[in-house]
Amino acid sequence: MTTQPHETNGVPGGGKAKGAEALKANSNYLRGTIAQELADGSDHFGKESVVLLKPHGTYQQDNRDDRAEIRAAGGTDRANKAYSYMVRTKIPGGKLTSGQLLAELDLCDELGSSTLRVTTRQGLQLHGVLKQDLKQTIARINEVQLTTLGACGDNNRNVMCSPAPFNGDPVHRQMQEMAERLAAHLAPQTRAYHEIWLKDDGSGEETLVGGGEEGAVVEPIYGATYLPRKFKIALGLPGDNSVDVYANDLGYLAICRDWNIVGYNVLVGGGFGVTPANKKTFPALARRMAFITPDQVVDLTTAVVKVQRDFGNRGDRKLSRMKYLIADWGLPKFQAKVEEYYGRTLAEPQPDDVFGFDDYLGWRDQGDGRWFYGLNIENGRIKDEGEFRLKTAIRKICSDLRPGIRLTPHQSILFCDLLPEQRPVLEEIVRAHGVPLSEEITNVRRWSMACPALPTCGLAVTESERVLPSMIDQLEIEVARLGLSDEKFTVRMTGCPNGCARPYNSDVGLVGKASGKYTVLLGGRLLGDRLNFIYKDLVPQEEVVSTLVPVLVYFKSERQPGETLGDFCHRKGREELLSFSERYAASEA
Repeated sequence: MTTQPHETNGVPGGGKAKGAEALKANSNYLRGTIAQELADGSDHFGKESVVLLKPHGTYQQDNRDDRAEIRAAGGTDRANKAYSYMVRTKIPGGKLTSGQLLAELDLCDELGSSTLRVTTRQGLQLHGVLKQDLKQTIARINEVQLTTLGACGDNNRNVMCSPAPFNGDPVHRQMQEMAERLAAHLAPQTRAYHEIWLKDDGSGEETLVGGGEEGAVVEPIYGATYLPRKFKIALGLPGDNSVDVYANDLGYLAICRDWNIVGYNVLVGGGFGVTPANKKTFPALARRMAFITPDQVVDLTTAVVKVQRDFGNRGDRKLSRMKYLIADWGLPKFQAKVEEYYGRTLAEPQPDDVFGFDDYLGWRDQGDGRWFYGLNIENGRIKDEGEFRLKTAIRKICSDLRPGIRLTPHQSILFCDLLPEQRPVLEEIVRAHGVPLSEEITNVRRWSMACPALPTCGLAVTESERVLPSMIDQLEIEVARLGLSDEKFTVRMTGCPNGCARPYNSDVGLVGKASGKYTVLLGGRLLGDRLNFIYKDLVPQEEVVSTLVPVLVYFKSERQPGETLGDFCHRKGREELLSFSERYAASEA
């Protein structure tokens, strides 16, 4: 296998490191001055440490709602901000235990902002952790055999896979095991994580064993500068593309024969981050590249990651995802380089492709005499608020019933391994705490999703999670009025163009473009295998639903049998949709 040598400055292929690349190269494998700054008594880290903290699983943030008040009180520069930290737990396939979820809920109450969030990549996020509590938070997550290592930063992120615990055949178990293998294989090997977060301050002993072996090459896959940018992997099924396999840098679509996985179609180059001011950036779906057998997955993954490591753009972080490398080279050249690194020629993809999407809400038979229940968690936010006491309900379910837990790519929870007699008990707990059962929510709400955005995300230009529920309230009324309540279509909102809630392949995408204004995109679909298009730009928040109403009216009157909203919009196209909307507005005037 041929690879480019890593230069002594840590930059693959040579050249002088700049910006984030220089920070990584000079960080001594993600150490930097994090440990010293943890003990300096301030409430924040310096700029260099902020970059290096990300692979450790945490982002420095501040509550942007409080900035004006702090400034009015005389705060300036750094003092303008009330700093806190988002801490993300990496959970391959979203699989954890009731005890582990209870531990995270304890942390959100004791050291966080009192809420816990299920992410769009099947992980968990704590918000509002203070710097003085950061080490304790990460250590306690590790104490329950979870980790934040690699949950953020320029490395492989959480490995996703279809979450359902169907135990009547081995397919889902095989996928989960592969997700766990890949996550372990691609985890950063530096000892920095354990030195900084898991050593006892008094004795210096580590609370857990981890990281690379002493004397070994520190990062045999990543090297000293890690990857040019984040890297995302997902394993999906043709009949369940809930992981949005086409939205990932590297996607594995399981090919099943006789209820076993015989291999995977390999998809490369997906990614949704966009910088509107930079016309060279774009959202991209992954491309079908090859078919491999299960025993090839780990080595092939290593080859793909190393190609991105050695040839990805390190000069411009806006163009550093693998999708841009493939766009520049073309898929044949990229595949040839992967084959060079892998050491053998790859087979053509199988004809199998995605044809279904399942969110697994409600009751399902596991196939082993037990059941799981999928509970909708709107935008992934686990909280108690007035009579709505979701967090308390989940605590009681986990404490009393001790189910297995799976987090879904649509930010919901599956309570697994339940006996038939436990089904009414779970439903009673949910109802008693003012939480609607999944069967009681509308399709519009069920298939909606939003990123956190304001007030904590530093990249957000406008609201997302805090305003989507009220938009859904309005949209529910309009959809019901038109007799379309049974329709399934995805509505995904982000507070900026970076695409964390995957808005660019949804039926309806709402992307924050300016304060209180959104780009409305149409024409993707639930299957996740088609990008949508810009329908209208800079739509004020209060006009989003009224902008969608004419499209829904047109859909109802002109759809073909069995046609979905996304397919309808794709068939009609932007100009025809706009033309009808203008005629509709004139008729309503």
